[in-house]
Order: sequence, then C-alpha cells, then structure tokens
Amino acid sequence: MTSGIGHGAQARADLQAYVGELAAALVPHASPGGARIVPGVNVAAYGDEAAGLEGFARPLWGLAPLAAGGGDFAHWELWARGLAAGTDPEHPEYWGDIGGFDQRQVETAALGFALALAPERLWDPLDGKARDRVGRWLAGSLDRATPPNNWNFFPVMVSLGLDRVGYAHDRDARHARLDALETYALGEGWYSDGPTPQRDYYIPWAMHFYGLIYAALGGQEDPARAERFRQRAASFAADFRHWFADDGAAVPFGRSLTYRFAQGSFWGALPYAGVDALSYGEVKGLLLRHLRWWRARQADIAPGGVLSVGYAYPHPLMAEQYNAPGSPYWAMKAFLPLALPAEHDFWTAGEEPHAAEVSTGSAEPSGQAAAPEASTQPHAGAVLLRSGGDVTLLSGLQQGTWARAGSAKYAKFAYSTRFGFSVPSGELGLIHGAYDSVLAVSDDDPDAEPTHFRVREGNAEPRTAADGTVSSTWHPWPDVEITTWLSAAAPWHLRTHRIRTARPLHTAEGGFAVDRDAGLVRSEGAAGSAVAVSTAGDLSGLRDLGDGEARTGQVIHTLPGTNLLARRTALPTLTGRLEPGEHWLRCAVLGAGARGAAAWEGPVPPAVV
Repeated sequence: MTSGIGHGAQARADLQAYVGELAAALVPHASPGGARIVPGVNVAAYGDEAAGLEGFARPLWGLAPLAAGGGDFAHWELWARGLAAGTDPEHPEYWGDIGGFDQRQVETAALGFALALAPERLWDPLDGKARDRVGRWLAGSLDRATPPNNWNFFPVMVSLGLDRVGYAHDRDARHARLDALETYALGEGWYSDGPTPQRDYYIPWAMHFYGLIYAALGGQEDPARAERFRQRAASFAADFRHWFADDGAAVPFGRSLTYRFAQGSFWGALPYAGVDALSYGEVKGLLLRHLRWWRARQADIAPGGVLSVGYAYPHPLMAEQYNAPGSPYWAMKAFLPLALPAEHDFWTAGEEPHAAEVSTGSAEPSGQAAAPEASTQPHAGAVLLRSGGDVTLLSGLQQGTWARAGSAKYAKFAYSTRFGFSVPSGELGLIHGAYDSVLAVSDDDPDAEPTHFRVREGNAEPRTAADGTVSSTWHPWPDVEITTWLSAAAPWHLRTHRIRTARPLHTAEGGFAVDRDAGLVRSEGAAGSAVAVSTAGDLSGLRDLGDGEARTGQVIHTLPGTNLLARRTALPTLTGRLEPGEHWLRCAVLGAGARGAAAWEGPVPPAVV
C-alpha cells in the first residue's frame, strides 16, 4: 500500500500506484469468467447481473488512463477475459441484453471510454468472434431510451470507443444525443442535469467530465461543439473552485456521495481537454489536495482495500437506491490526467495553493485576484462562504428529490466541509432525526414532548442575492408558511425565519453536528444559545437573535451513523414553542475549527434581514 500522494514528479507515480492498488483489491471478488465483480453485499434497485457489470466496468475509469499514460497493471488479462465473457449470450456470466432505462447503459460508458483509451489492453487480446460480440453488444445500447439527463452521454462514450477499434455503428445517434445535451446549458458554464432544479456534483463529474472527454477525443471532427464544451468548463471552473476547502475537502452536498473523489474529477478533465482557464498549477493543486484528503482516510473508506458504500466511513444509510457494491468506483474518474504524459504541462507545473489562501489584495500565482470570502452562485441557488480554510454552502434553490433522504442532501440550510451533514435514522424525535442545519417544526400536542417533525423539503420563490443572501418560502403544512433568509457573515452565517401559522408549533433549529467520539470539552445549552466543542477544537454553536422570549439551547447526542463525516455526533439545538400567528425567529450560527473557534467569544454579527 502506498503511504500517500507526493509532490512534483512523485505525485504522478503515486497516483499510478493508487489506481493499481484500488483495482487489484477487486480481483479476489471477480467471478470465474471475470465478467462480474461484486465486492460487497449492498443491495441496489437493479439486478445482480447489472451489479456485477458495474463492479467490472467502473474501475476502468482509472485503469484506462493508467494504461494510456504508460502505467503498469498486472491484471489486465482478467478484464479482457471478462469483457469477452460478459458480452457472450452463451456464457453463464453474460451481462444480459441492454434495455431502455437500464443500469447497463450507465456502465457501457466506462467500457466505451476504456476502448477509446486502451484498446491494446481490452480489444486487441480478443479473437475475431469475441470482438464481434463486444462490438454488437455495445452498439446495441446506442438507440435505447434513456432518461433526459446526463445518461445521454453514455452512448456518446460508447461511440467514441467503437470509433477507436473500428467497429461500424450508427454515428449519427451520438450527434442527436449531443444536441439534446446542449439544451441543458444554462449559461456561465452551468448545466442542468435535465429538467430538474438539482445542481449538484452531476454537473462537474458528469455533464462537464464527459463533455471534456468528447472535446478531447471527438473534437477534431466536431470542433465547434468541442470549443463550446471547453468554454463552458472554463467558466464553470471559476465557480467550482469555491466548493473546495484549503485542505482539499469538497462540500458534501447532494446525492451519490459514495462516489467520493469523483468530486475532483472535473479538475483532471480540464488539462485532459486542454482547458487552461485557471493555471495548471492551481488546477493541479485542487485535484491533488482533494485526492490527498481522501487518501488520508483510506483505512476508513476502504476496509480491506475495497471502497465501501458510504462517505467518510462505511455508511449504507446515506446511500442511494442505485448503489450496489461496485458503485463507489466511479471515484476512479479522478485519475483521468494519468492519460497525459509525464512531460505534459499539468504534471510539470508546480502546485499552487487554493486561491482563497492568498491574502485579499495580493496577486495569486496565476496572476488573478484573491478569492472573496463568499461566492454567490445563482445557478446553484447557493452562497459559498469561506472561513478558516473551511467552506460552508448556504442552500436556497435546491429541494428534496427522489433520492434517499433527498431533503437532507439538498434542502438543509448549510453544508460544511468540516462538519458534513446528517441524514435521519428514524422518525421519533430529535435524536433520530439528527436535524442539523434545519428548522424542524412539529404540530404534536403542545403539552407533550414532540416526536414527529417536518423540515424544509421544497422551495417556492427561491432567490439568490448579490449580497450573499439566499431565501425561499416553504410550507410544512398548507396553513403554515415559512420564509427563510440565509446570509453570509464570515465566519458566521445568519438565519431569519418569518413563520405564519394557523396551528401551535414546536420548533427545533440545529447547528452543525460535532464529532463526539473522543469526548467533548464543552457542551452547553442555555436560554438563547447552545454550543459544543470537540476534543479536536471544532466548535458548533447557535445564538438566538430574536426579539421575543429566547429559545432554549440544548446539545443533543444524535443516534450513531447519521452524519457523513463523524460516526457519533453532538448537535447544538435551539428549541421553542409558537402559538398561531406570525412570528420571527433569528439566530447566528458558527461552525469553526480550532483556528476560528475564538469567534464564539466575540461579538455576533448584526442581523441583516
């Protein structure tokens, strides 16, 4: 096992070794014919044939660039043999016919990509009959129905692979897909992932990632489209860099977070497609710091060497219904720049620190102005607030979706690189609900302890203002209207809620959840405030700024396994009761590491709404 990811020329060698390590750990989990790899027991919505294909295909997102860049891997024979077996209808490990809206379509993208980059490893070892079967099976996916979203890129990846190996197919089909994909462009480098308000990591790790691969591999015959893909990615990079903390952590937000370091794959796709909107030194630093952040957690995220379903530790509760045991290997997308030669400018550039580490008013190494404390991003309905090297995302546009625990993944008020976010483990009370960064409301008996709460799930009239405020209106019941304003005021953020209710309500407003595994050095709840400090110095606190009777502060020990980053947490919370009528609730929220925790003892920023 490699010990880390070095700097300079050593970084490339270490990443090559990391790819080999991750893929080699899967070999003992391969079927006899090599076509199915199932490294665990998590159950997905699709069948075992597709799950086995997923485990086989997804490592190729890293193995193919490794091979294209001259790296070694000892087990290519297994993948070539498995490709032949999985596409043979007479073989017991046949992957099955590809239907419409079929998980197999997702995995064909990795196969097409691998054929495009490393045909000598997968195609050349096959005899003529096997090649015919592989080509026919992949070409059979080109006209199958897909959801109207990033899935349209999968036939494009297949077509690029079939082009490389010279297998005749309907090339017009990919251009129709590409035309559809371009209708999702929103401007300023942003896409929608089809007809949805969700703006999550599917924009960088799918829409842009595949578009940049197409620009690199198919751009010679389609130069205008390739240039549009490059220009959009260049614009998007200026926003997306604010999603990463100084230590490389990305903001945990949205669905499919078990794909882990796929979060950083966009940064590797930029140099692969020749996009230099940011300096290669800055892009290299963003990617390598991110990979180092995850590499340092290897023992937790990959027990026995196999990537688990989860985020910072094995955590099936936060997974989606489409996460089989092989799903996490979409993380291998982050290794795309290994396809570039060692002498490429990306690899020879010196790493540059995060733009925000440069003091205000000075020049970055790239010659650009230093990043501001807050980045307002209207297409995402978000404000990214940076303090002490950490990033907090304030969310206003996003809303709960069909993904498991969708409201927790999209509709909380704040998401933090230091504190992550929590998903509920049950429906009974604050301990089960783990209501961090939300206002939870209950209409249970006013004279009894509340057990059933509702949180923001949908947003009406979302707005993102240039001053760093996001707002929306939500209705937990038809006769209860809550308008919420979230304002950046580094290192704090401010929350204001106008509540119009026809029924009595219990309220519980949570801050960030703090790791309590090693104990807490501070855990205090009082009238108007609640604060918890971990032994590592991380602080989470809320102060009530309301004009009326102060809410009661308490620190709740939530059930284990609710938070993405910490196995067991303590959650500062303000609780209160409201009678029917109109009410205003305000609070200031602080989440900080040891560098920023002193702010709790200082003045609270004034309310701005």
